[in-house]
Amino acid sequence: MNSHDNVLIVGAGPTGLVLALWLTAQGVRVRIVDKTRAPGTTSRALAVQARTLELYRQLDLTDAVLAAGHRNPALNLWTRGTKRATLRFGSAGRDMTPYPFVLIYPQDRHERLLIARLEALGVAVERQTECLGFEDCGDHVAVQLRAADGREQRCAAAFVAGCDGARSIVRHQMGTGFPGGTYGKFFYVADVQARGPAASGDIHIALDEADFVAWLAYNDRGQGRLIGVADNEDADRADTLTFDDVGHRAIARIGLEVDQVHWFSTYRVHHRVTDRYRQGRAFLVGDAAHIHSPAGGQGMNTGIGDAINLAWKMAAVLRRGAPDALLDSYEAERRAFALRLVETTDRVFQFITADGPFADFVRTRIAPIVAPLAYGIDDVREYLFRILSQTLISYHDSPISEGQAGEVRGGDRLPWVRADDNHAPLAAIAWQVHVYGAARADLAAWCAVQGIALQRFDFGAPHAAVGLQRDAAYLIRPDGHVGCADPDASAARLENYLRSCMGQAGAA
Repeated sequence: MNSHDNVLIVGAGPTGLVLALWLTAQGVRVRIVDKTRAPGTTSRALAVQARTLELYRQLDLTDAVLAAGHRNPALNLWTRGTKRATLRFGSAGRDMTPYPFVLIYPQDRHERLLIARLEALGVAVERQTECLGFEDCGDHVAVQLRAADGREQRCAAAFVAGCDGARSIVRHQMGTGFPGGTYGKFFYVADVQARGPAASGDIHIALDEADFVAWLAYNDRGQGRLIGVADNEDADRADTLTFDDVGHRAIARIGLEVDQVHWFSTYRVHHRVTDRYRQGRAFLVGDAAHIHSPAGGQGMNTGIGDAINLAWKMAAVLRRGAPDALLDSYEAERRAFALRLVETTDRVFQFITADGPFADFVRTRIAPIVAPLAYGIDDVREYLFRILSQTLISYHDSPISEGQAGEVRGGDRLPWVRADDNHAPLAAIAWQVHVYGAARADLAAWCAVQGIALQRFDFGAPHAAVGLQRDAAYLIRPDGHVGCADPDASAARLENYLRSCMGQAGAA
């Protein structure tokens, strides 16, 4: 590939694969390379959040992922061998999303599904192919690759996307910083076969003195992932530790008996966000741009969100002649979200891993009382679910977010309405206009001329409950976020917004 209308993707984890899928589906030619010999065989990232499942509807992936994964409907908190609270996701999220649960779907299986879908579209991952660096030539980027046989080649692309993880060669080549730090604690992960009261289909978290363990179920038959704190005194021999070497007190206290260990690893946890997501024709996506604690299972989902956000903008520039400035909104939107996410997960992580008598007292005595009381308050329960599920993501400060109608602002994820599943039309990766009530004739005519689908729904109490305004117009971006919200449903305003965002290219 040596033309200037394609994208070279470095890294074939979930983030790179999703970027390749979404670009290919929009008619953009891609080349995706990875220096590894084969896809991963261990289940690193696990949680697939509701927002990812919503976006997966665009390529008909959701049903396959749901069928292959396991729905964890509740989170159970334990201290000192006693279950103290059960937080059920369904009661919090049933009116926010079609997917009010945390889906556990091991990354190795997830990657294989994405690879199969990409191959069905005619794109294969080029394995044992390493990116050595690149040069931004102004109207294209020239990338130096080394194949499995050692031969080097120089290829041209319109853009290069670094989806190559925390040690990203693309980020190093860009020269952008990666500020942050490393947590003092030392952790382990283990995929196991277990039995006992906690070997159910739920998530279980034990908060004990100087100990912590989380159980995430793969199914109802005792298969799952254990995440725990290892003894920091063993950090120097981390490479030789086994499951038998780590503390099992918290595991025993939630009634788990481990029969078999399928995979075990130790690691340090980092929290970093890069200074820049874009430099000229080079972009950073996923772990190449941000890494953070595993609290809440946010990492892989954030990378997938990055990829889909960037994909529709790249497609608009390459296929429809949208202005290059549209791509600047990728960093404005996704870096701001990553910074908020790191701050949130950092607080949670510090709480569950802090040392000292006072920290132990708060975790084991105060939290078990406060958590169920707080979760019993509707607003608190729903807010926590929105954060976990990533349905709270908004881009209010984005240069391509405008207006407000009702409680819905430009940049918000379009609220889901259970009564008529107004997210179903979002399966199309395209601009569209939503009206809840009556659509003005001039608006309908403008949509027809622009080639933009006009989705109209009868307005009722369910729409008012999520903040939508009767007869207003919501111009929805290809990623399901509101671009422009206009209470007057003015075709002229939507036209001006679209021109400022997409230039003469329009939305078609």
